[in-house]
Amino acid sequence: MTLLSTINSPADLRQLSRPQLHQLAGELRQYVLDSVSKTGGHLSSNLGTVELTIALHAVFDTPRDRIVWDVGHQTYPHKILTGRRDQMATLRQLGGISGFPRRDESEYDTFGTAHSSTSISAAHGFAMAAKLKGESRRAVAVIGDGAITAGMAFEALNNAGVPHGGLLGDMLVILNDNDMSISPPVGALNKYFTRLMSGKFYSQAREGAKGLLKNTPLYEFARRFEEHTKGMFVPGTIFEEFGFNYVGPIDGHDLDALIPTLENLRDKPGPQFLHIVTKKGQGYKLAEADPVKYHGPTPFDPAQGIVASSKPAKKSFTQVFGDWLCDQAEADQKLVGITPAMREGSGMVEFHKRFPQRYYDVGIAEQHAVTFAAGLACEGMKPVVAIYSTFLQRGYDQLIHDVALQNLDVTFALDRAGLVGADGATHAGNYDIAFTRCIPNMAVLTPADERECRQLLSTAYQHPGPVTVRYPRGAGAGVDTGTDLSTLPWGQGELRREGGRDVAILAFGTLLQAALGAADALNATVANMRFVKPLDTALVERLARSHGLLVTVEDGCVMGGAGSAVIEHLQAVGLNVPVLQLGLPDAFIEHGDPAKLMALQGLDAAGIERRIRQRLGEPALRAVV
Repeated sequence: MTLLSTINSPADLRQLSRPQLHQLAGELRQYVLDSVSKTGGHLSSNLGTVELTIALHAVFDTPRDRIVWDVGHQTYPHKILTGRRDQMATLRQLGGISGFPRRDESEYDTFGTAHSSTSISAAHGFAMAAKLKGESRRAVAVIGDGAITAGMAFEALNNAGVPHGGLLGDMLVILNDNDMSISPPVGALNKYFTRLMSGKFYSQAREGAKGLLKNTPLYEFARRFEEHTKGMFVPGTIFEEFGFNYVGPIDGHDLDALIPTLENLRDKPGPQFLHIVTKKGQGYKLAEADPVKYHGPTPFDPAQGIVASSKPAKKSFTQVFGDWLCDQAEADQKLVGITPAMREGSGMVEFHKRFPQRYYDVGIAEQHAVTFAAGLACEGMKPVVAIYSTFLQRGYDQLIHDVALQNLDVTFALDRAGLVGADGATHAGNYDIAFTRCIPNMAVLTPADERECRQLLSTAYQHPGPVTVRYPRGAGAGVDTGTDLSTLPWGQGELRREGGRDVAILAFGTLLQAALGAADALNATVANMRFVKPLDTALVERLARSHGLLVTVEDGCVMGGAGSAVIEHLQAVGLNVPVLQLGLPDAFIEHGDPAKLMALQGLDAAGIERRIRQRLGEPALRAVV
């Protein structure tokens, strides 16, 4: 790492020769691999952006020029080159640096990203702000071939390519296409053609020809001939129609092609579009062969690669859902499974294999996923939308307007509910209880363990209306799920522990286990509520009349959450009993180990006990670990 150890900022990088940049790329790729193998994190995507990151910081005057990384899970090389090399050992750990760009972490992280397809909009904002302020600087959006398919990306392209008040932003969109192999047409001839197209000679010749032909019958013919001739070589006509000057595709791992092309595009006014082709996992053969497996690994030995544990692991909630989906599809031909680009993450691989005609991956298009499900439901199909809690936020209007308002029969399986650990605040599913329970016709179900998850999925599926079933990332208590498709009584919780009359704990979801642990120390009553909406009001009223304090426990935000639903009902029926709401605070919670984060929020057994004793005015009886 002789060169990399000398790079503390992009200014240092800009002093290097081209051969030194090639050497730096090799060192940087090795450093990324070594770092991620120790901490875990996103690997394949970062190995694929090493040369692009070097080229961008070599050509552009960062941070004065703004770079926006879409999603941002490919920014480890960027972090290493912008003064955070020695902090990579803390990546995604409590108190360490984030796995995504953050404005409060570095001036080089110009825009916080972690959800996809936002980069072009943000870069357009940077570019227009520069124009309005009279500043000469560039804005660059780096977006992947998956993210650019989302509607928001096309909304931004549609807006950024036309003048506003006579002003046109100086911005560059880089399409990082890593799903396509680098085929022979992207070789030496294409490199020459691309550099010619991006160079001043081509540009001046084209503008000169336009001036000569303007106002003549040949002008329109020449314009169309240029577009379609260019389209024979490159797939750029659609971006040209949006008002961008399209260049590419070029090899995104070839610094000798990237740097001069970026230099040419940097000096061009107006919206530019560069299409590069990269390979996920580049330079590490195991990741190249299986980029999905190495997308977000836990720590591993780079020499051996990822080795499956010999210890049988507890079944995750995602696996519970995947098994249930296949079994339910076998039983009902009307079931259709939908995912917005999360087949593996949502546990739908086996469903795709077994029921390909009823499987739909709509890409990174959550809004479309929800309304597509609504259309299917209108025709009597039974859609199940498998979606992360944090991504359902992106389809919220469609959830209200297209599904709930029409009371359509759509089941939403919300994975990654609650805190998600290393991905941090951007991916946390803290808000779905609050933002779904306020919608008329929506039902909200919160299973406590794996068996109950399967049962409540069946219950939701049989209910003739929109339902969300929320469950966390990872494994539960290790409860056997069974193989049947049995349901639970609609809107009914259960009493899990009869205790004294001082405290009754109402647990929503998987925090039931922690609540039971606290109740053992307090001799408290515990109810497994199961349903946030419809709330088991009879159970709530019975416990309110027989106990001095009700405690609601949930792994979602306190504001507007399940505890709020309990208080609203008690007020409505005139029951005046104290309620202690335990859940996630009105704050964005940083990344870290999920168990540690829950303990810090007082949502482990010891924390729940401690907070109840504080409310009762009693001293804690056991040390808090």
